Amino acid sequence: MTSPLPAIAARNLTLQLGSADSAVQVLRGIDLIVPQGQTLALLGPSGSGKSSLMAVLSGLERASGGDLTVAGQDFATLNEDALATARRGRIGVVLQSFHLLPTMTAQENVMTPLELAGMPDAALRAAAELEAVGLAARLQHYPAQLSGGEQQRVAIARALAPQPQLVFADEPTGNLDTKTGETIMDLLFARRAASGATLVVITHDATLAARCERVITLADGRIASDTGA
Repeated sequence: MTSPLPAIAARNLTLQLGSADSAVQVLRGIDLIVPQGQTLALLGPSGSGKSSLMAVLSGLERASGGDLTVAGQDFATLNEDALATARRGRIGVVLQSFHLLPTMTAQENVMTPLELAGMPDAALRAAAELEAVGLAARLQHYPAQLSGGEQQRVAIARALAPQPQLVFADEPTGNLDTKTGETIMDLLFARRAASGATLVVITHDATLAARCERVITLADGRIASDTGA
């Protein structure tokens, strides 16, 4: 029986921003294999490359060099438009600042990635996902009518509604108080467990990182330590 392909396979991954004399090497040769279904934390100080690595792995940023396969797609050879298409339905992203569309209701925000991925019954699926995160009574509320914790619940529902193979969460509790943040992380891990998705959490919080099966620490654009190595 053949083993399943990894969710992420990166080899000598680099990212350079700027050019010529102003060029900055953000990622300096990342080698990383992440099995399907694993929960992984990327830990490290500001400027270590955590968010940049997430951007490359999630297809939001194109790597400067190296090999990268994500969710069965060869990300290293795709241009920006092709990366956007490859993300749809395969990758969900939860960000610190929520990034909900202010002119759309909670339900419409969750429907958007479903519609972009061409999935049927978007309204029903969005409603079910919002109910799963405790927002059945908030479907028609706009982001400005929701608390920070409720907005992050909508963001989690939006990320998970298309049933992606991978979910990335970049400092998902950074704009929340401690108690609300803990509740949100409980919810994120529970929803991930229900879907079986691979979860990558970017954080500077060692306590949050310890909730993951594997912790990778970055420093100066390189992997400094890896509990899964």
